[in-house]
Amino acid sequence: MILYPAIDLKDGQCVRLLRGEMEAATVFGDDPAAQALKFQAAGCAWLHLVDLNGAFAGQPVNGAAVEAILSKVDVPCQLGGGIRDMATIAMWLEKGLARVILGTVAVENPALVREAAKAFPGHVAVGIDARNGRVATKGWATETEVMVTDLARSFEDAGVAAIIYTDIDRDGAMQGPNIAATEALARAVTIPVIASGGVSSMADLLALRDTGVIAGTISGRALYDGAIDLAAALRALGG
Repeated sequence: MILYPAIDLKDGQCVRLLRGEMEAATVFGDDPAAQALKFQAAGCAWLHLVDLNGAFAGQPVNGAAVEAILSKVDVPCQLGGGIRDMATIAMWLEKGLARVILGTVAVENPALVREAAKAFPGHVAVGIDARNGRVATKGWATETEVMVTDLARSFEDAGVAAIIYTDIDRDGAMQGPNIAATEALARAVTIPVIASGGVSSMADLLALRDTGVIAGTISGRALYDGAIDLAAALRALGG
């Protein structure tokens, strides 16, 4: 199982939100590229980047910070937030991003996901953020009636590289991930599922790994707080 250290970007800084609330942001640093290098030095195989402002704005906002990270690290990076058209997808991939994450458009314009996955095989993931099993969009500000499993299954034949599943109520709360829901989703689809939201201890990581069906997990606050030692976690997970 791959562990993806998270760098969430707000106003050019590394932050973590509590349950998706922009007003409940904790700043962990003002040099995202330096943070990325620390994660790389610890041995991570991937980085997970989020343009939080972009998720609300519907277009890239923290582009300079993302480009700074891409210029410094050698490990592949995936990015979500504000990526809602083919031009933006192509732009980021040309700048060296390994994978774009499409969230809001996966609900509002699923045809774009299919077009992008076909045009850029292996480089397009779908981000599914949920409260109580229902998908939320636009930086988690808008809740829909779309069920997580239904949305995921709709992309089974699209060729997407992964699904990043976030339980919003667990995100940043250090209360543990929703393992049951994530495992159920991973068993419902053939697309690799990456867990996000609430991962706060080595025990959480091992529990996700031990499902045998979850391909990866994202952790942010626990790494910044020191609740999880990244190097030790990577050794334990083998990723």
